[in-house]
Amino acid sequence: MRPAPAYLPLLLGALTAFGPMSIDMYLPSFPALARDLGTDMASVELTLSAFLVGLAAGQAVYGPLSDRLGRKPPLYAGCALYVAASVGCALARSIEALVVLRVVQSLGGCAGMVLARAVVRDLYEEQESARVFSLLLLVMGAAPILAPLVGGQILVRAGWAAIFWLLAAFGLACLAAVALWLPETHPPERRTRAGVGRALRVYGELLADRRVLGFAMAGGLAQGSLFAYLTGSPFVFMEVHGVAPEHYGWLFGLNALGLIGASQANLRLLSRLPGRTILGRALAVNAAAALVVLAVGATGAGGLPGLLAPLFVAIASLGFIQPNAVAGALAPHPTRAGSAAALVGTLQFLVGAAAGMLVGALHADTALPMAAVMALCGTSGWLAYRLGVAPAAPAPRSTA
Repeated sequence: MRPAPAYLPLLLGALTAFGPMSIDMYLPSFPALARDLGTDMASVELTLSAFLVGLAAGQAVYGPLSDRLGRKPPLYAGCALYVAASVGCALARSIEALVVLRVVQSLGGCAGMVLARAVVRDLYEEQESARVFSLLLLVMGAAPILAPLVGGQILVRAGWAAIFWLLAAFGLACLAAVALWLPETHPPERRTRAGVGRALRVYGELLADRRVLGFAMAGGLAQGSLFAYLTGSPFVFMEVHGVAPEHYGWLFGLNALGLIGASQANLRLLSRLPGRTILGRALAVNAAAALVVLAVGATGAGGLPGLLAPLFVAIASLGFIQPNAVAGALAPHPTRAGSAAALVGTLQFLVGAAAGMLVGALHADTALPMAAVMALCGTSGWLAYRLGVAPAAPAPRSTA
């Protein structure tokens, strides 16, 4: 195992934070976007779903590219595209333009997200990978706490366009950090030379691997509950329960703190329990909490506090789910880490986009659409684990 620089988790966490930064920072601006662009909340919510579709599609391309070219060249291209699209979002004057530019922005930002995972797999085996992914959650976990708070304050003082200018600056800083400090972890002798046809065959082989698919679907479906929350919470908190935009970030940050705390508890548990055991228990907790969210959303029992408590548990449980699901999915194929990481991310964000679109399609003047989709995703993730991961024999040592 090659030694990794001590600062590497910080840098990889920043690259992984492209998604949370781009999603969470502009959530408080949903009502302002609807007002300024002359549209409705359902159309504004579509900008989030469009971003998730781009994240899914882009990762499917960056993974094989990085297996062939190395990790850094695709990162350069992705960061540059992200900066340009963020500037475009800041200048957008119609909801249609913003939707398109959000897709382009996500096609750039997803490079950092998928290739950070590939770099971890280049350097570490499964159990250690899960520990590193937990550290990444600690670093990137600052984004869901700070981004809505910063976004709310920027919105009040400078308007929603300034949020996208700040995202452009973040992308530029990441581009510089990759150029200056990220080592190339996929040397020429390990790179593939195959074309598009071979890349598609690799995806087919990965999908046929029960271990990869089981871990990826369990983690991806559970992650869908997070995207249902991301899509629905601005309306539920600010419109249904009257939370001010500048205060929305405090409620959002509370759940993000739970996610960070769980990821660090996972780091400690991994010294005593296998990752897949932790994953199964956390998926059960996520499903149960999401069902309580559904009950509260359907009845209105407890008002906003009654909703916040099970939401906190559901989101926090993802701090145990994501590191172990990703590590389990990537472990069997070390020489295809880019493609495997891309497949995991693609499945994850396809589910997320579908969850967000479903929340928008079911739009109502209550928390019920968000709660129903969260419950559907949470229970489906647990079932995917029971059917795909739990019955499997212990995974063999990593092979090519």
